[in-house]
Amino acid sequence: MVSDLTSTTMIDDPADGWFPESVAATYDGPGGANRPEVVTPAVDLLESLADGPALEFAAGTGRIAAPLAARGVPVSGIELSRAMAARIAGKPGGDQVHVTIGDMTATRVPGRFSLVYLVFNTIGNVTTQDGQVDVFRNAAAHLRPGGLFLVEVGVPNLRRLPPGQDTVPFAISPGYVGFDQYDVVTQQFTSNHVTVSPDGQGRFRRIPFRYVWPAELDLMARLAGMRLRHRWGGWDRSEFTADSTKHVSVWALTES
Repeated sequence: MVSDLTSTTMIDDPADGWFPESVAATYDGPGGANRPEVVTPAVDLLESLADGPALEFAAGTGRIAAPLAARGVPVSGIELSRAMAARIAGKPGGDQVHVTIGDMTATRVPGRFSLVYLVFNTIGNVTTQDGQVDVFRNAAAHLRPGGLFLVEVGVPNLRRLPPGQDTVPFAISPGYVGFDQYDVVTQQFTSNHVTVSPDGQGRFRRIPFRYVWPAELDLMARLAGMRLRHRWGGWDRSEFTADSTKHVSVWALTES
């Protein structure tokens, strides 16, 4: 683990991008993506695919990397935000995760890996097609021959858009509203989060994304020398269908 990843203040560093200290401080709250019923199936599948060292792109706070390392899989990570990465070592197994601060489109780490993985829609945080292609090329550069690259990402929710509408709500609960706003010409969209505390204090957070279709990802993989091996509708290896809201796809590096 990189030794200087500490978090002692609530001052946001612009270098941390969309995930500064103010976000990292609450990212590991209960519920959502941190629930055991969400994390465990992902770790189960990743463990079954890794027959050697694994590398996580956008490792975040170690939500997946730490429990995977705790099972004995050697795990490295690339993470842009120091504020997020600072929390990895505090999780069970996190002290075994070797983290490099950098951009997953270009940052290289030593070694060759059996598995590179990128989860929880994070491919969309790269907001250009060229950048997303670079993610695939960087994954391929880290894989040994026959190694696997796994991406978990939602299917664009455009079926819910009638003519003239560009916004789709995805969560409404007491004190919270989440909605996505799409530009179907550029494939850009923003994920918008409105939170109101019990004392009436409000907070608005907006994150840009680029949505990407499964077939487009397959072409990116082929440009990087990989071919589709699996596409599931979830971490449980369920069938991917027209009604699937996300997919877990795995490409293999062509052996040469």
